[in-house]
Amino acid sequence: MYDYKILNDRELTSLLRAGNPNAYTEIYNRHKNLLQNHLYKKLGDLELVKDVLQDLFVKLWDNRSTMPLTDNLPGYLFCAARNRVFNHLSHQQVASRYLSSIQTFINEDNYITDLEIREKEFARIIRQEIEALPPKMREVFVLSRDGHFSHDEIAEQLQISPQTVSKQISNALKILRVKLGLLFYLL
Repeated sequence: MYDYKILNDRELTSLLRAGNPNAYTEIYNRHKNLLQNHLYKKLGDLELVKDVLQDLFVKLWDNRSTMPLTDNLPGYLFCAARNRVFNHLSHQQVASRYLSSIQTFINEDNYITDLEIREKEFARIIRQEIEALPPKMREVFVLSRDGHFSHDEIAEQLQISPQTVSKQISNALKILRVKLGLLFYLL
């Protein structure tokens, strides 16, 4: 078994470019801790540092054949790590601007306007489905829900039994639940 610890960075880089996994492992073992400490000073989040390091070393392996042959492997790795930190910070800025724009949107009452529009649309859909009920069932349901009449009052007004009123309302609710699905429960 060959001792990769005695090789210099140029030799390890050459072997890595040729696809030697042992050279890759030695590069990882040799530079991981220094890179981790450096990244932690920049990012302050150990889990994020581990993600950045993993990404860096995966890309190193994936792009090994195009990697420049260098005597300054630590410089190459630190530069790659720095670029990943810049990418992360840039992504954070984009996310922060996006969250800020959402907050501005909410603060400008656009959110409330959006809710009002949705509420009106839901009410229109519900009204449409109520209108699609059979005529007698619709009449009983509307008197109950919109007119706020009791079952007995509806029965008296339409000259039907209170049990028929209860059954008509129950059937109307079942039909509406099926047709409106989740929308019915949201409202």
